[in-house]
Amino acid sequence: MPERRSSIKSQTQGSVLQIIRSDDNDGTMKQLLLERVGEEAYKYFNHFIDTESPETLVVSTTNEFNILNHPGKVKAILNLSKVNNFRYINKFLEKVNNKLLVDDHFILCCETITARKERHSLGNIPFIRSLWFGMEFIFLRVFPKVWGLKKIYFLMTRGRNRLLSKAEVMGRLVSCGFKIEASEAFNGLTYIVTKKVKAPEFNMNVSYGPLFKMNRIGKNGKIIGVYKFRTMHPFAEYLQDYVLQLNGYGESGKPKNDFRLTPWGRFLRRYWLDELPQLINVLKGDMKLVGVRPVSARYIQDIPEDLKELRLKFKPGCIPPYVSLDRKGDVNSVLQSEREYLEEKVKRPYSTDTRYFFKAVFNILFRRKRSA
Repeated sequence: MPERRSSIKSQTQGSVLQIIRSDDNDGTMKQLLLERVGEEAYKYFNHFIDTESPETLVVSTTNEFNILNHPGKVKAILNLSKVNNFRYINKFLEKVNNKLLVDDHFILCCETITARKERHSLGNIPFIRSLWFGMEFIFLRVFPKVWGLKKIYFLMTRGRNRLLSKAEVMGRLVSCGFKIEASEAFNGLTYIVTKKVKAPEFNMNVSYGPLFKMNRIGKNGKIIGVYKFRTMHPFAEYLQDYVLQLNGYGESGKPKNDFRLTPWGRFLRRYWLDELPQLINVLKGDMKLVGVRPVSARYIQDIPEDLKELRLKFKPGCIPPYVSLDRKGDVNSVLQSEREYLEEKVKRPYSTDTRYFFKAVFNILFRRKRSA
């Protein structure tokens, strides 16, 4: 039978990768993938998709039109080009979403910040390593997010080789309508397996700066924008369900082994420094100094119905009851503390917050109470 060539030609670092399919299934695809990614990665891909199926599109491209212009039906897409080299990441992912049907698979790869550090030739020289990565982080991570500097960055790099965290890449995928099924690292690259579950959100208001606003449930169920200093990677808010399904809640009452946190974010959280901007919410009237914490729509699903109804009768607060009562930060302790506070608040609406405020100050200063 004559050989059939797929229209999969993609510019990758100045060279053209041409993947050939044969109607007689002569194993060309397998050989190409083995040469490109190795046997372990090849086996990993085929656990989720059939790489040799004519309905599987295998490409190495940073241009979404190489995917959109592919003729014929596609049920799975495997892209071997790093997300780090995409000029417009979300635009690319949105176009991939449009090419697939619900439950179809998409696999892509990225080089994480951690992997970048490990492969760098200067990685074993302590002082130079810190200095180099500090400069690299500012140019490849901060410049693309700052107005004005962004133009300089893209002029010099054309958007290639940017620093990306695993959390940001996964969060972008979820925001673009994909569900994370698995991820694994091979030869310094992390491959993320996803499944299309819905249309993209086309979120144009993503925050990258140190100060950002989160959507939280306020009094009477009203959605309020709660201000915080950033402790997580951009797009991390899209991964709350994934992290909870992966690890559940920890003893702190927050998601266990949360890879969305930045190194400096853990320090800010421990001393409540990340929550200082919530004083803006107090001035706006959305919150008060003492009260139950404003929680996400996802978290409130795990709260008992009677407590949920009681919570919605009052404004949320900056200082949570478990701090005032010197309790642990696990979910049960936090919820029990909230119940006690709210029941007392109903009986003594004016004096309760004052008493809880001074109790919290005492526990923080003299008992060294820290954030969960």
